Amino acid sequence: MVANVFALSFLFLVEAIVFGVLAYLLHSFYQSALKRYAKFWCYSLVALSVHFAVSALQHALLQYSETSLLQVTLTCIAQISQYLFVLLFCFGCHISRENIQYNNANVYGLLSIAVLLGAFCSLLFAFNENGAFSRFYLRESLADLIFAGVFLITLLLLLKHEKRHFVAKLFMIFSAILTVRYFFSSFISIVFVNNNGFGAMFNTLVYFDFGAFAILGYLMLLWMHSAERNTAERAINRATYLGKHDQLTGALNREQVIEKLPLAIEQAVSNRLKLQICLIDLKRFKFVNDSFGLKTGDMILGEIANRLSDSIFLPKVVGRLSGDSFIFALEISEDSQQEKAAKHLHDLISRPCYLNHQEIHLQASVGYCLAPVDSSDAEELLQQANLALFQAESHNVASVKYKDGMQSHGRRLVEAEKTIRQALAQQEFILYFQPQLNLLTNRIDGVEALVRWQHPEKGLLAPGEFLSDIAALGLSGELDNYVLELACQTNARWYQTYRRRVAIAVNLSATEFQDPKLIAKIQTLLLSYDIPPKYLELEITEDVVITDIRSAMDTIFVLQNMGIKVSIDDFGTGYSSLAYLRDLPIDKIKIDRSFITEFAANDSDLTIVKSMIRLSHGLGKRVLAEGVESIEQLNLLRKLGCDAVQGYFINPPLPEEKFVSYLTRK
Repeated sequence: MVANVFALSFLFLVEAIVFGVLAYLLHSFYQSALKRYAKFWCYSLVALSVHFAVSALQHALLQYSETSLLQVTLTCIAQISQYLFVLLFCFGCHISRENIQYNNANVYGLLSIAVLLGAFCSLLFAFNENGAFSRFYLRESLADLIFAGVFLITLLLLLKHEKRHFVAKLFMIFSAILTVRYFFSSFISIVFVNNNGFGAMFNTLVYFDFGAFAILGYLMLLWMHSAERNTAERAINRATYLGKHDQLTGALNREQVIEKLPLAIEQAVSNRLKLQICLIDLKRFKFVNDSFGLKTGDMILGEIANRLSDSIFLPKVVGRLSGDSFIFALEISEDSQQEKAAKHLHDLISRPCYLNHQEIHLQASVGYCLAPVDSSDAEELLQQANLALFQAESHNVASVKYKDGMQSHGRRLVEAEKTIRQALAQQEFILYFQPQLNLLTNRIDGVEALVRWQHPEKGLLAPGEFLSDIAALGLSGELDNYVLELACQTNARWYQTYRRRVAIAVNLSATEFQDPKLIAKIQTLLLSYDIPPKYLELEITEDVVITDIRSAMDTIFVLQNMGIKVSIDDFGTGYSSLAYLRDLPIDKIKIDRSFITEFAANDSDLTIVKSMIRLSHGLGKRVLAEGVESIEQLNLLRKLGCDAVQGYFINPPLPEEKFVSYLTRK
């Protein structure tokens, strides 16, 4: 009997050590992998180790009565630790499934239940000398029944696991075996408790549990090892995917585009077809990012990539080359299909995007070339399509096909960009000022600031000699900022020198006017140079408004509330002028010089000018006529009720040293 007790005590002690070592190993895995379920499994093995350590101590202290305080305390600890083990193990299996979240409060609640259940089963009948059978049923039969139920639940949870790898299947088999074991032991502990062979059966189950729980611990380690391997494989697969695809949109990246294009060209040629390579650049995408946020911008890029990939034209290559630039390659059989393909791309992109309860409209520029007609080299084809795209953006047209000779134009623009940036840095751009005569007071009530380039080698250059290059290079915004600050500097200098204020009108391009930071820039300039807002006027053309009328109106409202006047320049040369003039909150309309040149001798132009003046006055807006070059034009405009004029008859654009003569007059 003593030998048997010693053997069980030693066995329990070995089990405690084994499960302590397994808990340590599992904790090491958890620290490297940071899997939440591994933490619960680690704690469950710690609880199991405590259970067997206490069981070993109980068998070593059999000289103490079962109802003594020491034995009751040890029994309570053993009961609580075994319930904690089974609960933590089951919960770990539950959250091992993907995307399973848990609340700490719920976990603590379950642990409290386990503690209370263990304490209840160990303390009830604990000090009753005649309650041996009741204690046995509570501590053994009930526990076995609960364990059987928990392992059955674990089996069901693993069956619902979406990705059952090999170790998960072993867990399922093992959970099924333990479910049968505990149901069996619960049954025999009730039915055969008085049988002479029950003790032998109980000892057999003790040795079975030793092996079973040891296997269970190793299965946990195998699960962790398998999970780490799967994580590594997913990381490798993701790295491989990202090496070929754009992370944001899922479209091919530039390297894969270069790799896929030759194969697509070869396949098209073998099918006696041509491959049309289209480069797409989204217009005003920076405005979208600034207005709606980078997250919305990223979602839009993903939406555009999906639209291109799902095109009914069945593209051979769809990729994102950079920022808001995409490539779309498709097979065509006839040259007439080129324009249809380009139009199809515009239709795809112009469809509104509905994101976060907002309707966002986009437009694009498209440049395209043909393989193998233009080239069979992928890099060269991309360069040709890019040159065509550059032409489309430079001339503000929707689509452009590559033609021979575009390379030389591109090289010239590269040199021009370097020269223009250097001129901006060295302040070679200067302002000329054209007076604006008020026909009611016969006084100069403002000037228009006109930019000139004081080139160190070519001399003074007119706007027509460099503005087209600046627009083509996308430097209009930088030049506008330069002119705005220079105009404010000049206005402040005139006041300091002559104590005179003159309103200066500055032309703004569409790029700058649509910049969300425009208002802040102007506020900073007015504050820095101490200029009252009414002495700054901004001139915009009709195409600025048409691009995004809602945004333009919002900007104009803010500027007017600041006290800054806004006028429409070159009125009558844009689109649908009369349709939107009623809604625009502008202060002044400038009639384009093309209507003034011959209106004194041309009845059609005269009628148009007269209608413009009447319409503008009817809408409460002032009118200024540009390009007045004769006394006849001036007198006729007076009779028609025009408010102000400017032109060579009044004064050509003057350098600052000549214009200041107006400021010295009393």
